[in-house]
Amino acid sequence: MGEKYEYLKKVLDDSHYTVALCGSGILAETGCRTFQNQDYAYEIEQKYGRSPEDIFASAYYMTRPDSFFEFYRAEVLKKDWKPSESCYALKKLEDAGKIQCILSDNIFDLEKRAGCSNVLSLRGSIYQNRCPKCGQEYPMEYIRDSKKTPRCRNCNNVVRPGVTLYGEQLDSHLTSLAATEVEKAEVLLLLGTKLSSDVYSNYVKFFEGEQIVVIHEKEHYTDCKADMVIYDQPGKVLSNLGYDF
Repeated sequence: MGEKYEYLKKVLDDSHYTVALCGSGILAETGCRTFQNQDYAYEIEQKYGRSPEDIFASAYYMTRPDSFFEFYRAEVLKKDWKPSESCYALKKLEDAGKIQCILSDNIFDLEKRAGCSNVLSLRGSIYQNRCPKCGQEYPMEYIRDSKKTPRCRNCNNVVRPGVTLYGEQLDSHLTSLAATEVEKAEVLLLLGTKLSSDVYSNYVKFFEGEQIVVIHEKEHYTDCKADMVIYDQPGKVLSNLGYDF
């Protein structure tokens, strides 16, 4: 185990409260491309005549539900992305008492599906859908397998996907909980994301602890603000810290 790995292990061992912030790099480990991927965004625009930011948006969902769900089924629900190496490593670290809370920005519940328990899914989940009128809940499969716009069996209202769309604010209760968790942390572990992330930059400012550790593949100019940086896939790093799980 290298010097940086040994130091990271010591940081985690010494911490009484560590919070992990999981970004797009965790999702990338599964092979999933995000809408921020320029090549993928171009493919979508060529296929649908609109950018993903236009289609995967609250206004589009409200005004063109048929087109929205055609896109949503094909581009979001088309594959069952499995939890990555990072997710299973987080589960082991959580079980060992090395990580107390996980903040996630993916909508596929990857960390929860790997067995992690204390996870805040900031952008919602494809697995939690409900009728906005009567509150009836529907599984992901109900939307995925629908031939047309999925409607509530009780009141015929359009079922609302349980994810945050472009143009919408993140759930205020979740953001408050996330800020509190970051404020409590002694160590902040950024995995597959950067300090200037659109999602996490607003939470990092609440951190008053001892160490900020960034683990991602690509160098970024904000890395200098972290106490420690490791350039690699988070899953590889976390799985090779030498813990005897």
